Amino acid sequence: MAEDKTEKPDTRPPTSPDEIALELMKFIAVTTGYGRGTTSSAGFGSKGPRSAEEYADSLLELFDRCRSVVRKAPK
Repeated sequence: MAEDKTEKPDTRPPTSPDEIALELMKFIAVTTGYGRGTTSSAGFGSKGPRSAEEYADSLLELFDRCRSVVRKAPK
């Protein structure tokens, strides 16, 4: 029988506060489109597409916010 050489996703739970904050940030960014600036809602238009640098800055800001929330959470 041939050995399966495909990579399997890491299924272990996050252990450090930074890993938890990163998972939270990814969840928020993916589900809400955070930082993209191309969505509109309730009749309000966005400012248009953002540059890659602006998008990266907004994701880093979101990560910092998630990290501060995770660190404040009771253990």
